[in-house]
Amino acid sequence: MNTNRSIRLASLAACATFAYGAAYAQGDAAAPETAADTAADVTAEKPADDAPASLWTRPTLLGDMGGVRPWLAQYGVSFALTETSEYLANLRGGLARGGDYDGLTLATLQLDTSKALHIPGGLFNVSALQIHGASVSTTHLGTLNTASGIEAPDATRLWELWYQQSLFDKRLDVKIGQQSADTEFLLSQYGALFVNTMFGWPAVPTYDLPSGGPAYPFASLGVRVRGQITESLTGLLGVYDGDPLGNDPQNVSGTNFNLHNGAFVIGELQYAINAPDTEGHASAHGLPGTYKLGFWYNSNRFNDQRFDTHGVSLASPASTGVPATHGGNYSLYAVADQTVWRPNPEEARSVGVFARVMGAPGDRSLVNFAANLGVVMKAPFKGRDNDSVGLAATYIKVGNAAHDLDLDHLNMLGGPYGIRTQETTLEATYQYQVAPWWLLQADAQYTFNAGGGQNPQNPAAPLRNTFVIGVRTNVTF
Repeated sequence: MNTNRSIRLASLAACATFAYGAAYAQGDAAAPETAADTAADVTAEKPADDAPASLWTRPTLLGDMGGVRPWLAQYGVSFALTETSEYLANLRGGLARGGDYDGLTLATLQLDTSKALHIPGGLFNVSALQIHGASVSTTHLGTLNTASGIEAPDATRLWELWYQQSLFDKRLDVKIGQQSADTEFLLSQYGALFVNTMFGWPAVPTYDLPSGGPAYPFASLGVRVRGQITESLTGLLGVYDGDPLGNDPQNVSGTNFNLHNGAFVIGELQYAINAPDTEGHASAHGLPGTYKLGFWYNSNRFNDQRFDTHGVSLASPASTGVPATHGGNYSLYAVADQTVWRPNPEEARSVGVFARVMGAPGDRSLVNFAANLGVVMKAPFKGRDNDSVGLAATYIKVGNAAHDLDLDHLNMLGGPYGIRTQETTLEATYQYQVAPWWLLQADAQYTFNAGGGQNPQNPAAPLRNTFVIGVRTNVTF
């Protein structure tokens, strides 16, 4: 998410979703990357002995809702509701000191067609968002790295509306409808733990695609195909409308259903090593890891970041003020998640590392390179199997054309003027599981060269480095 596209996480949401990282705290398998995935994975089954689960051991706050959830499950219907709330405060630098509360309520309804309609392998999904609160990144920070993956303008909106059908003994599945690409592409399992948006849907698509691309809180109509090429290799390909907002810059309701603004194509190969078996047991051959290579391409026209239609710098008094345009924009990326230490395969304690890099052409992209890396420890203390602690960094490089435009402003106008270069954020976080349905997360973020070297409100007055602390809570009802 990005304040420049009328927001931001989601991530995540999961992207995440980020409640990004909530499901990761439950096991070694890849985490649901967004709150939608987290909600979809919640079950409402009673314990095997049919004894009612206590408040602190059941998977959801409301349990089986007086028998409603098990009754719906007979007909293939599942419903999940999550609330993510947080308070983040800037203690130094940026635009101003102070903090803001923001929150996200996510409701997800799914229908298993094999139970409801006797159509094997089908799944219908609809989800809605209720976004509330204020964006600390907009009001207090002014940074390129948005502090939270759930920051977005207040709205109650439809998010996703799709049907998925699996084929060939589940080796292939096709999803069609309104989708958010950040739930399946460009994801890091370990990166999903962190709060900063750029660990979810990263800076390159956020700043370079129209409306930030089909990612929280926006989605686009499209088709996604996923195939199991070999036991270890999976391929994904998605084709979506090129601008989730299209001719409706507000799209408050989420019911734009636009198909008239070019195409966004994204593809990814995922290679898994030493994956757990179907019952979740650890591999005896080594530590698990997942490695991804991907690309995206958008067919729209994109403004040059420096020159006008006559090749004159946009900073020049002689400029027409109309940027030159380029046909299409694209990016290549790589993602790696690897468990590097697990003393006992039968225990939860482990350490994993992640890294993600991506690039885009600098003439038409505000951000032409971005990278994340970090380390996560699961079960850091005895008896805290579902806690996680992590340390990570995210780096954003402003494209050469945008950088040179700032130099043109400085040389032609004289006087102080901020030159955008790069921005780096360090994040430390601890996620504590109070109950299976309740997570608390303490977080701290320090940003170097805030704003990339330029104040968004006053280019002549550079920003000081920012230091943000906060707490997030996620409740699954």
